[in-house]
Amino acid sequence: MQPILLSLITYLPLAGALCALLCSGGPENRDRSARWLGLWTTVITFGLSVLLWVEFNPAVPGLQFETRLSWLSDYGITYHTGVDGISLVFILLTAFLTPLALAAGWRSVQTQGRDFIVAMLLLETALFGLFSAQDLVLFYVFYEATLIPGSLMIGVWGGPRRAWASLQFFLFTFGGSLFMLVGLITMWLYAGTTDIPTLMHTGFAQPLQGWLLLAFILAFGAKLPLFPLHAWLPDAYTEAPTPASAMLSGVLSKTGAYGLLRFGVLMFPDAARLFAPYLLALGVVAIIYAAFVAFAQTDMKRLVAYSSFSHMGMIAVGLFTLTAEGIDGAIFQMLSHGVVIAGLFFCVAAVTWRAETREINALGGVARQMPILALLAMLFTMANVGLPGTGSFVGELLVLMGAVRVSFWVALLAGGTMIMGAVYMLSLYRRALFGGVKGTVALMRDLTAGEMAVLIPLAVVTLWMGVHPSSFTRLFDPVVMQAVHGMAADRLSASAHDVVHLASR
Repeated sequence: MQPILLSLITYLPLAGALCALLCSGGPENRDRSARWLGLWTTVITFGLSVLLWVEFNPAVPGLQFETRLSWLSDYGITYHTGVDGISLVFILLTAFLTPLALAAGWRSVQTQGRDFIVAMLLLETALFGLFSAQDLVLFYVFYEATLIPGSLMIGVWGGPRRAWASLQFFLFTFGGSLFMLVGLITMWLYAGTTDIPTLMHTGFAQPLQGWLLLAFILAFGAKLPLFPLHAWLPDAYTEAPTPASAMLSGVLSKTGAYGLLRFGVLMFPDAARLFAPYLLALGVVAIIYAAFVAFAQTDMKRLVAYSSFSHMGMIAVGLFTLTAEGIDGAIFQMLSHGVVIAGLFFCVAAVTWRAETREINALGGVARQMPILALLAMLFTMANVGLPGTGSFVGELLVLMGAVRVSFWVALLAGGTMIMGAVYMLSLYRRALFGGVKGTVALMRDLTAGEMAVLIPLAVVTLWMGVHPSSFTRLFDPVVMQAVHGMAADRLSASAHDVVHLASR
């Protein structure tokens, strides 16, 4: 088990980005060289992440592949990285989606191709660093680093309203991260260190826990996004180029959920119990609100964007059930949603490229012209609504099992997303792919080999997660169980202390 493997995975995309900047020649040759360099860099990185998975020992709930270097040691700040089962699955998700996103943008990103590759590789490095960081300052640096390439991809290569969408994304994320910075400094003043494993065992006073958790909810709730901090999402997902939409919805939004889990549920369990009823309510509101708004959409990509927001509400519900089943379900739902939403965005892009429109009313009969796309789109649509046999069903089932332990009504309302999601997703599928052939649809041809090379791996993983979910749950479940048992032990200890205190009076 070599610690250097994690560092190699983290910084290989950065090296690829620097090499891409050095590509010379005319614009066409330079962009082509950069595309191939970026694709091979991300493919090799994915191979290394699979090796990390193979060498990881799921029976050990603690950190593995640790690296600790002196940085600002006098201030209790170090370069500390490592992975546990939770970090590992998000590293795998990032490494899996990035080469597929690059391949999907091969044809759709026509201008400044080299710069786009550089932005994608920088985003991948920032995500790897974020998920492996074990120092809060290091986490903050990588968290902020995701903002730059994310904003550029929307603002430079996006649609007609790209400037406004990029500005919204930047302001919401940057504004939220200021609260995290305040929380970070407060924790450093209290504990004298920013080492995350040390902070996990630091006994913060309950009032302080409440204020710190509120700061992290505002920070990560904007990225998740959590209702009502979602205003940036529809425009950003819709205006971003397809590869960026896949990365934003598939991975970048998960950094918010990951932060809420790490620095909310696991680090401040007492405050999390106090905040849980309100966060559960916000999660349910997000599920229902996004579903109703999705009903009214006429743009395919915007409908998929609101569908993604609805699923983020389900993830928030799972996290704040504070049960092992709910947290496991939220993590599994994050992974499954990342794969499925990327598949949906790629399917929409394939149709849009040929029909030159995203308007649902302008489409019809696509299935007759593109039967392979219709089959794959049906799979991703069914997965998005939680059909048994797909990964989303497993995640939603676990979340609802955890929610039932908390409140029957929370579980009932959260479960409504399956019904409402089925209505608007199947309506989209029926209107766009069936019925009479309209306009330019008659001239459309089925998926190319390159497009199938992007969509088929996503379809395979979607089914794999539904049929054999333990491939992934065995990685993070020991960490979750250890944390939940620790929270239960702390509650029993606090109750015993209260009883002794009352008896002494």
